[in-house]
Amino acid sequence: MRWCTIRVHSFAIMAAYALALTSVAAETENPSRPISFSAEIGVGVEYDSNVGVEEVDLSSNQSDYALTLDAELGLKKPLSSTTDLSLSYDFSQSLYQEFSAVDRQTHILGANLETETQSLNTGITLFYINSRLDSEAFLELYRISPSISGFLSKKWFARGAYVYWDKSFENRPGRDASTNTGEADIYYFRNGLRSYFNLGYRFKDEDADLKVHDFSSHNLKLRYIHRLVLFSRMTKLELAWRYEDRDYSTVTPGIEEERSDHRHRWRAEFEVPVLDNGAIQIHTGYSDYDSNLPQADYSQVITGVRFLHRW
Repeated sequence: MRWCTIRVHSFAIMAAYALALTSVAAETENPSRPISFSAEIGVGVEYDSNVGVEEVDLSSNQSDYALTLDAELGLKKPLSSTTDLSLSYDFSQSLYQEFSAVDRQTHILGANLETETQSLNTGITLFYINSRLDSEAFLELYRISPSISGFLSKKWFARGAYVYWDKSFENRPGRDASTNTGEADIYYFRNGLRSYFNLGYRFKDEDADLKVHDFSSHNLKLRYIHRLVLFSRMTKLELAWRYEDRDYSTVTPGIEEERSDHRHRWRAEFEVPVLDNGAIQIHTGYSDYDSNLPQADYSQVITGVRFLHRW
């Protein structure tokens, strides 16, 4: 019953917000901006040093290679001179050479309603995520997030958001959970979008059906994006670090104490344009998960390359 109620409330909030802004837009002159469409497909290969499923604390301590497939579709419709409605669909698939049991397929439907004024941007986003393992149902998730953002000065930009998640695991009812999250990000533009930093903080409080999975966490992230011309092409370099300090609220069976996790993630990505609207993307990442729960204490390296085509 709780799960069904959350679904109805999430969609009701989004529908009411969309209706209100559409009504405002109808009273204004039709915008001259046309509807825009975007699409992207990608195919690649990844090496994973420790194949597992992070959401349920499973790791194999064995490596494997995976074929990755991605597709994205987007539509952006102006509702007025200051309001846009965006709809999106994302598909991803990983196919492992040996560990077919964790072959993962994910579908994401998204909607974003954003209003831009002279000083502030306000918006609300809604996502539905359905993830499958080895062609079997695994995770279903709803996410709703109102946000506010704006420039503090010519080079500084800030964004704040509240995020509500509700997730349901197939055959793992104790892990079904709702999550309340507060987010704050600040951006410093060294050279517009060609070179900028992003520093962010997030507090998360997760309430699971089985109390042993309840936790709160503090999260930090630091990203640097730099675009540079290389051989007459605009390349993109992204460096990122994320840290999570996660504390569980009750004693965990097996270790007879409250679980505590400290998670570091590093990632580097380099993208080079090729052909018309194509790009080659090379990425590598290292994760170090330090936990007093043995199965959640591990490290992982993921390295891959993929070809992208955008429209």
